[in-house]
Amino acid sequence: MAIPRLLVVDDDADMRGMLTQFLRQNGFIALPAATEAEIRRHLQSGRVDMILLDVMLGDENGVEICAALRRERDVPIILVSALSADHQRMQGYAVGADDYVAKPFNPALLLARIRAVLQRARRTPSLSYRRRIATFRFGGWMLDGKRDEVTSPEGFQVPLSRREMALLKVLLANPHIPLTREEIAAALDVTGEGENGDGSGRAIDVLVGRLRSKIERNPREPQMLRTERGIGYVLAVDVEAVEG
Repeated sequence: MAIPRLLVVDDDADMRGMLTQFLRQNGFIALPAATEAEIRRHLQSGRVDMILLDVMLGDENGVEICAALRRERDVPIILVSALSADHQRMQGYAVGADDYVAKPFNPALLLARIRAVLQRARRTPSLSYRRRIATFRFGGWMLDGKRDEVTSPEGFQVPLSRREMALLKVLLANPHIPLTREEIAAALDVTGEGENGDGSGRAIDVLVGRLRSKIERNPREPQMLRTERGIGYVLAVDVEAVEG
């Protein structure tokens, strides 16, 4: 499953850092930003599944930014603000915000509202996508998504444990995106497909090593599942999803 990529936009460095860390611990890829220019750089450089946008951004106005983005893109936007009067909320909804969360907020409630907006935005296409996809091709390998069978470039079927298969699916859903060990662990827990196990960084390293030993020609010098120094791991090959 693709890990949702959220953009956390706040000009308060402490709030931005705390919220980014909280979201990463709860299974999301969270990217920090402080200005409209940074938002647009993120949107141009990769997939963004949702924007958490503070209304008060120093000299910039989050409501105006939301209005501008909504004219160009369908990305879900949740406005976050200490301004919580009804007319202020209505102004946010009027420019296309999907939700409006008042500060201070309960982190668990914010998490629930993020997931609800993502579900509304993606449920129908996501279910349709899962029904259509039959195989994934990557680096000469093939994964039969319906049978959970992995075939090598030479045509041999390679058995994977449930936990290894779950890791491979997370990587295939996020090609060329560096993932931290925490993001991988959270995604494995969300899938509910793996064996019960430790989600620590060391456990993820061991799991990655096991998968490398099965899909890399030389696990000591991996070409597909690479270590991203200072971050974690990245699937460094193109992935072709074949409908069937």
